[in-house]
Amino acid sequence: MIVQDGTRTVPEEDCARVRRAAFARIEDKGLYLPELEHDACGIGVVANINGIVCHEVVSHGVEVLHNLAHRGATGSDPETGDGAGMLMLVPDKLMRREAGNLGYELPPRNRYAVAMAFLPRDAALRRFCVDALESSAAHHGVEPIGWRDVPVNPEVIGEWARARMPHIAQLFLRAPNDIGEELLERRLYVVRKYAEAAIRRETARLQETDPEAADDLQSQWYISSLSARTIVYKGMLKSEQVDGFYPDLVDPDF
Repeated sequence: MIVQDGTRTVPEEDCARVRRAAFARIEDKGLYLPELEHDACGIGVVANINGIVCHEVVSHGVEVLHNLAHRGATGSDPETGDGAGMLMLVPDKLMRREAGNLGYELPPRNRYAVAMAFLPRDAALRRFCVDALESSAAHHGVEPIGWRDVPVNPEVIGEWARARMPHIAQLFLRAPNDIGEELLERRLYVVRKYAEAAIRRETARLQETDPEAADDLQSQWYISSLSARTIVYKGMLKSEQVDGFYPDLVDPDF
């Protein structure tokens, strides 16, 4: 019997011999292939195997970031990194405390979502983005609750990053009562894409009338996360700057 491999006809016994040799190599040396070695960004994972939510996990994650400094890169400004951040569970205790301070009452855990949004510094452009995200959420049955300005410390980052830093804010959203967690995450994905489409249309319109504003909108608008489960704190940072830039990460309630 013969096997067609797309370019030539190979006897089946030859294919079987190649497969056996490949599995023998894996059994002997594992999946690692030195010839495929190449540089890549660093990544670390920290978890509590018992599923306990605690600030210690976040602290260990920050420590991992500090230990990955050698995997990052900088440009002409040595204090501006090529990007670093952390993805974590939504810190319910911190979010609930901060929302309460702003006069918002959040639903139970996993029944509200948080959008981590980078917004333009220009007030009019920022208002457009806020309206676009809120309108998208309302259109898809996810009720906007309110916004929180994320505290940041620009003094710890590079001059280049500081000059281009967007306004960073979180939008709290109430989940519809008639959908579960899985469907909620899908709905939030649609909310995000719908808002992004509205921003793209506005950017295209501004290209014709105000190219500078269009560039600002395009470069300063971004949703780094929108979920009821997880949240992302990141930026054009060096890995050792992340916790200094975002005070939330060192808050015991996170």
